[in-house]
Amino acid sequence: MSLSGNEPAEGARPEPPPPTVVAELPRATYAPLVSDDYLAWAPPAYAQPKRGGLSTGSRVIIGLFSAALLFVAGAVVVDASRTVSGHALPAPDAESELAKSKAGEKPGAKVGKVLETDKNPILGEGVALTTVTCTLPQISKNDAELLAFYKAALVCLEEAWKPVLDQVNEPHMGVNLEIELPASSRCGEAPDSKKAMAYYCPGDLTIYLPREWMLSAVGTNKGAHLATLAHEYGHHVQHESGMLAAISDQMTTKDESSPDDKQRVRRIELQANCFGALFIAAAAGRGGISAATANSAVADYGNTGDSDTHGSRVNQGKWGRIGFSEKKTAACNTWSASESAVS
Repeated sequence: MSLSGNEPAEGARPEPPPPTVVAELPRATYAPLVSDDYLAWAPPAYAQPKRGGLSTGSRVIIGLFSAALLFVAGAVVVDASRTVSGHALPAPDAESELAKSKAGEKPGAKVGKVLETDKNPILGEGVALTTVTCTLPQISKNDAELLAFYKAALVCLEEAWKPVLDQVNEPHMGVNLEIELPASSRCGEAPDSKKAMAYYCPGDLTIYLPREWMLSAVGTNKGAHLATLAHEYGHHVQHESGMLAAISDQMTTKDESSPDDKQRVRRIELQANCFGALFIAAAAGRGGISAATANSAVADYGNTGDSDTHGSRVNQGKWGRIGFSEKKTAACNTWSASESAVS
C-alpha cells in the first residue's frame, strides 16, 4: 500500500533517488518519564525484541556513499538496540544535479533547492515549524488501522513542514508511504529484516515502514512509531532542501569508511533526530499527541546504542531533546556543531 499526495506534473523530470533510512531494534525495558522541561527523561518501555542473530557492535550499511551521489536514509544497528537513523545509497542523476547547480543552472524540478549544509536557508534564524493538531486514530497491529495511523501522522508532518520549505523558498515534494516491504526500490535492494526497522529512499521519495519489522521491534508503542516516522521524514526534508546532495559532494570514500566521512554521516543522522523532534514539539499536547506521548517519542531517540556512523547514545538522545526544547530549525545545525557534539 502506498500514500502519495503529490504526483509529478506530466513531462516533469523525475525526482532523483535520495538516501535510504533505517531504524533498528529496541533494547531494554525503560519507564517513560514525563517532565515539564523534558530534560529529565528515560526511553519508553518496550518488550525485549528478538536479536535476530546480531552480535554486539555489528551494524548494517544500506548501500554506499559515492562521491557526488549521496542521498541519505537507512539505518545502523547495534545488538539489542534500535537506531532510528539513516544511511546512504547512490542516487541516479545526483551528479548532474550538482554540476548544474555549480554552473548556475536550475536543476529541472528542483527550483529553489539550495545545495548547502550549514548555510542552508532552512537552518536560518527564526525558522520554525507550524504548530499542528494531529488527529490520529488508534494504533494497532491490524494492517488497515496501522496504515491509517501512519497516513494521518504523515498528513500532520507535511502540514508542519511545508510552510517551512515555502518560507525559505525551497521545494516541497509529497512523500510516499509503504508498509509492505518491496524486494527493491530505486535505492536498491531492501535491507535485511533482522537488521532494519524502517528506512527512507529518496530515489522514489518513499518512507518504508514494513509492518512486521515495526511491530516486532516496538509493538504498538505510539511514541516509538511517531519518532521513527518523524526521523524518516527528517531525511526527506534534508533531501528536499538540498543538504543531502551537498554533503554527498564532500564524501571521500565509497563506503564512508574514513573518520571524516563517518563524521559527516553522523551529522546527517543526528540532524534527522533533531528534525523529528521539531515536529513532535510542534504537535505536543494537542490532538492525538499528548504531552506524555511526545515525551515518550523524544526519549525514543536515546533508546539505542553507540554507533560510529550515528553517534553515541548520549548524542543521539541529546539532539532529539535539543530539537524538542529549542523548537527552531537553527538549533538542528549539526553541520557547524563541534566534533564532540556529533561523536
